[in-house]
Amino acid sequence: MDEKTTSGHTGTQTHGLSRAQTLALAAAAGVSVANIYYAQPLLDLIADDLGISPAVIGLIMMLTQVGYGLGLIFIVPIGDLYDRRKLIMVQGLLLTTALVMVATAGGKTVLLAGMTSVGLLAVLVQVLVAQGAALATPAQRGKVVGTVTSGIVAGILLARTFAGTVADLGGWRAVYLTSALVTLAMAVILMSVLPRQSLERDSETYLNSVLYIPGMFLREPALLFRGVLALLIFASFSTFWTALVLPLYVPPFSYSHTQIGLFGLVGLAGAIGATFAGRLADRGYSTWTTGTSLAVLLASWGLIALLPFSMLSLLSGVFLLDLAVQAVHVSNLSVVVALNPRKSGSLIGGYMVFYSVGSAIGAIATTATYARWGWAGVSVLGAAFSGIAVAVWIAGLLSTRPSRPVIIVECSRE
Repeated sequence: MDEKTTSGHTGTQTHGLSRAQTLALAAAAGVSVANIYYAQPLLDLIADDLGISPAVIGLIMMLTQVGYGLGLIFIVPIGDLYDRRKLIMVQGLLLTTALVMVATAGGKTVLLAGMTSVGLLAVLVQVLVAQGAALATPAQRGKVVGTVTSGIVAGILLARTFAGTVADLGGWRAVYLTSALVTLAMAVILMSVLPRQSLERDSETYLNSVLYIPGMFLREPALLFRGVLALLIFASFSTFWTALVLPLYVPPFSYSHTQIGLFGLVGLAGAIGATFAGRLADRGYSTWTTGTSLAVLLASWGLIALLPFSMLSLLSGVFLLDLAVQAVHVSNLSVVVALNPRKSGSLIGGYMVFYSVGSAIGAIATTATYARWGWAGVSVLGAAFSGIAVAVWIAGLLSTRPSRPVIIVECSRE
């Protein structure tokens, strides 16, 4: 249901992207997306510094996600209408400004406004994915998307460790000031290494570009199919990473936040190992790569459930979970972009809405589940999301399998 390709003029560069350009996009994507997650281990520090109550401080993560969702809908499609290279530079400068705003906030109003702006502008990460997909040749598109999304996962998984380490050295404000400097440097580097675009643009309006997203989901079953898979795998992903701190922070483990953050390195190893998915998608194996990875995701929860008894099993499960989620995500993006590379920004923006919804569902459901049933309940919840994803994949496979032709053999009578 997802092997459809696009023919004709796609607006991609014929020479594609070099390895250095691809790695620059991946690094920039990781830097951009990490800004959304820095606040998670810093909430207590921020609350104490600014005198914000625990009830209000929780708005930080919510408003950041709200800003990110709005950016997916209203900013990412701009790249399909104008020079995406210039959009990247403008977003990079504005994101730098928003980070400085957060770092220098003197009260909760400025802080919350700054965090909302950070989320809104952090959709730069999806503009970077769209840029990589648009500039890549069809033969290398899956590899490029896989490399860039590996950078994204690296940014997500390492954000907590980075924030905790820098905060220990210089306080929570130092985290955002450092990120502002890195983001500014990133924007300058991208302007120097990315090729200038000479792409033909459709003469459509911004409103039509935004409305194109829901219409495309209705017209393309493959897009909706991949979106549903994204919702389910990231609900499973969010279930684990939201709950991990809960059993490890208390006896018998009593790990510090820095120690817990190191688990992200194991997940990072799995995510990097999933770069093969892009190469397989380039060769036309996205369907079976997805199915195999979903089976691995489901199996990983069997190992994760053994946390009370075996730390080695947990580490193995973390590796497999991130390997599987990343492999499915890369396969999804390869298929989504191939539907219409000239509309890659709008398509990725729409697809990532499913990602955001899945992440939110996983986080909300996990907290309530752990409070009532503990780690066993969390493991069942994560396995349930994964099992439903496997069922959706099987249903999609059966719905596109061609019916076996009936062969009629006529025998002549002598």
